[in-house]
Amino acid sequence: MAQHQVNYASSAGLPIALTSVDKLVNWGRSNSLWPLTYGLACCAIEMMASGASRYDFDRMGTIFRASPRQADVMILAGTLSKKHSEFARRLYDQMTEPKWVISMGSCANTGGMFNTYATVQGVDRIIPVDIYLPGCAPRPETLQYAMMMLQKKIRRESANMNNNTKNSLRLV
Repeated sequence: MAQHQVNYASSAGLPIALTSVDKLVNWGRSNSLWPLTYGLACCAIEMMASGASRYDFDRMGTIFRASPRQADVMILAGTLSKKHSEFARRLYDQMTEPKWVISMGSCANTGGMFNTYATVQGVDRIIPVDIYLPGCAPRPETLQYAMMMLQKKIRRESANMNNNTKNSLRLV
């Protein structure tokens, strides 16, 4: 975890921590990520395995949600067809602000080996992506690392962030 400079002031013998509102809000946001799982293919199996007790995402504050209105992170795992892209965009639009997206797997990142008329050649053509997770299929440890990188990214953002100014991270 990133260490922030905290100044202590004493008032009547009680320690008071002084920090910025941005740091405080982003600390709370980064430690309570609620991902919406959108599993489309093989990567969804690895995503489901990451929710098991072996990897214990709950200890990082990551609790999987089934409703887009309760989620702030969307994990898009697998091949996105043009037919499904409309639903993915609708789910993304229903999520609360601020929201982040993880593109999981080669098929979600670039369309993978499926270069056909029915396949979207990258999720980022439909919705803005924050973290690209490479691999076929990425292991649960990789998804856990991606969540930790997303936490770091959230801590660096401004509390009143604008989604148009996002920068994507590629994990290699």
